Amino acid sequence: MKYRLLWLMMLLAVACAPLSKTTADPGTVPPDTSVTGPTEDHMSTNEPYVNPFSPKPGDAELTRGNVFLSEVSLVIRESYPPQISLSISGDLPTPCHKLRTKIASPDQENKIMVDAYSVVDPHAVCIQVLEPFQEYVDLGTFSSGHYSVWVNAELAGEFDS
Repeated sequence: MKYRLLWLMMLLAVACAPLSKTTADPGTVPPDTSVTGPTEDHMSTNEPYVNPFSPKPGDAELTRGNVFLSEVSLVIRESYPPQISLSISGDLPTPCHKLRTKIASPDQENKIMVDAYSVVDPHAVCIQVLEPFQEYVDLGTFSSGHYSVWVNAELAGEFDS
């Protein structure tokens, strides 16, 4: 019993001790420390955005399927020029299906047509249950004008750039 009490007192003393100055506030830097930017390995690049859900070269061997969209909306980021994304949520027919989105360039009426669908290996054995998803698809930036975005022939929203 005596050792337990001693052990508890030591534990409380360590837990209540103040932190050292180096770990107390990681946001402060001592005055004589030089501050540098991120290394070149961690610098952001100006590479063009690649849609992770765009059609892939191997999709020709896969079977095209539906997606069941429950909510589609535009996300307009406050930047210059504005960056437009599409928030898509719904269900894929099975967990084996993969989401694909094909984004067309704006036509003469500034309509941006997006085709959302799924692909699946026809030989895959998969449980027959809906697979929910929530994804963001970057549409990019656009020159000045009024645009409308259509997903699977349904109006998703409009924006001005």
